[in-house]
Amino acid sequence: MSLNLDDVKRIANLAKLELTSDQMAHSLEQLNNIFALAEDLKAVNTEGVTPLSHPIAALMPELALRLREDAVTEQNQREAFQTVAPATHDGMYVVPRVVE
Repeated sequence: MSLNLDDVKRIANLAKLELTSDQMAHSLEQLNNIFALAEDLKAVNTEGVTPLSHPIAALMPELALRLREDAVTEQNQREAFQTVAPATHDGMYVVPRVVE
């Protein structure tokens, strides 16, 4: 996929940007480079490659994200928190309707 100058003008208009013709030409080049890179990435065979939590983990494991066990660490204090609420029902906060 590649863009033309009319596409860049339309994008600039939608984004409420005022660009000079030089800026539009430069933006066109940059956007087309981004699309070309995306096409190159789509062509890469990733069959059998295990997804990583962070790409740098493959090269530097010490920088990988450290994940913790997903466990409850606090007691349920819903009733205490809701004592100051103007209105509750079945453990939920009651608020005025804002969408008709």
